[in-house]
Amino acid sequence: MLEYYAKAIDNDKYSLGESPYYDPRYQRCSWVDIDQNRLWTMRNGKKECFQFDQPIGAAVPLKDSDGFMLAAKDGLYILKDGKTERIVDLSDIYKPYWRSNDAKADGSGRLWFGASVGDDLHEAEGNLYCFEGQSVRCMQAGTKISNGMAWSSDGKLFYFSDSLEHAVFCYDYCEEDGAISGRRVLFEVENGLPDGMCIDGDDNLWVAVWGGRRIEKRDPLTGELLALVNVPAEHVTSCCLVREASGTALFITSSGDGLSGEYDGCLFTCHVDAPAVDPDYA
Repeated sequence: MLEYYAKAIDNDKYSLGESPYYDPRYQRCSWVDIDQNRLWTMRNGKKECFQFDQPIGAAVPLKDSDGFMLAAKDGLYILKDGKTERIVDLSDIYKPYWRSNDAKADGSGRLWFGASVGDDLHEAEGNLYCFEGQSVRCMQAGTKISNGMAWSSDGKLFYFSDSLEHAVFCYDYCEEDGAISGRRVLFEVENGLPDGMCIDGDDNLWVAVWGGRRIEKRDPLTGELLALVNVPAEHVTSCCLVREASGTALFITSSGDGLSGEYDGCLFTCHVDAPAVDPDYA
């Protein structure tokens, strides 16, 4: 089996790095540190930090600017031109101990985001939601830890990882209205939990494995394991593809919370044999 080996970008560490994006319009990488209430961006090796007063589960680049849509604990926000504005109040939708976790935009600009328990006192639970226009719809009820999302290039399939179900699920997807149906297990993950994911230009899935020190490349129709990316961190959280002059690289986030390994919590990169695709914007 094909194996790759990721290397740390630098020595900086993050408590719970998540939601990596590469925006080719600005040659900008971005990610969040959920536990530290921060959004980070990096261009040409220079980092910038945006501090908030609550956990930010994900930050999705906006279509019409260099800003972001933020999935936060109490709502959805727009960060634009240095100003933050709440556009959706989630206090009537979320339980008091929930927070937003991973989020992605689909090809129509809808924001998909998961609610997960934000403490260690309550049993894992939550829902997967979709925001469009001014409305929020529950798309999948009864999730445990809502995580990675991806769509096939033909717009017919939706992929979703629910970490404590130990599985990545596949759904039939309707581009017109965003409806999903026909939930089935595409594959199960052993020796770790499926976390964030991305999809390449061949529609193969790249799935981070929390507690597994790796990313798995999986066939989008059969779930077959195609390749492994070995990462020198215990809790690998997510990844995205970056188109570079020398080829395609994975940009990888991890969590260092409670860990003491040399690279736990670092950012990583790894060149892979896969075509990159531009992200969808909110």
